[in-house]
Amino acid sequence: MKTTRTTRVIAASLLGLALAATAAPAMASADPDEGIEVSVNIAPVQTPGEVSMTVADNNGVTLTENGTNAAARQFTGTLPTVTVTDTRQPEEIPAGDFWAVVGQASQFTATGGTATIGPEYLGWAPRLISETETGAVAAGEPVSSVISDGTGAPNVGLQGQELLVSTANSADEIGTWEVNADLALRTPVDVTAGEYNSTLTLSLFNQS
Repeated sequence: MKTTRTTRVIAASLLGLALAATAAPAMASADPDEGIEVSVNIAPVQTPGEVSMTVADNNGVTLTENGTNAAARQFTGTLPTVTVTDTRQPEEIPAGDFWAVVGQASQFTATGGTATIGPEYLGWAPRLISETETGAVAAGEPVSSVISDGTGAPNVGLQGQELLVSTANSADEIGTWEVNADLALRTPVDVTAGEYNSTLTLSLFNQS
């Protein structure tokens, strides 16, 4: 045990000498200030594309009497331009993806009165304003009032959701399209006079 203690003491002494010998030479002074440039390149956030819909100048539509005959009183107007925009990249579009805009009218109610006109009396004829490069985007078929307009269009009006514009396969064509529609309210000839109001609701569906 004594031998072990002695060895440890010597080792410590030798180490002390070595440190003293190393510390003896004078050290050159270093520059106390040294700048290091730090840089980073932050890429913009990549926002996924989407399908969206906007309605231009949405101040409503006033229908005016035009084309009245012995079968019906007719009031016409034009739907404000509806724009559908697809900003997705091809790789973001799942197989079988499609979108569609449909419209449905509420009951016409007389201002300050109880008289009503059902939405089935309002028809439309959608029209694609923008050109389609592939033909993949198309306007919906015309729908007539329940009082036929003589065009052969289905006599169902806008009491249910009717197609304004759609594409069967979103990947076939990506971009922006504008569409509107000719509106025609055909009522019985003995309709009660007054100012009537209805809401035509447009809905965009995008499904895969």
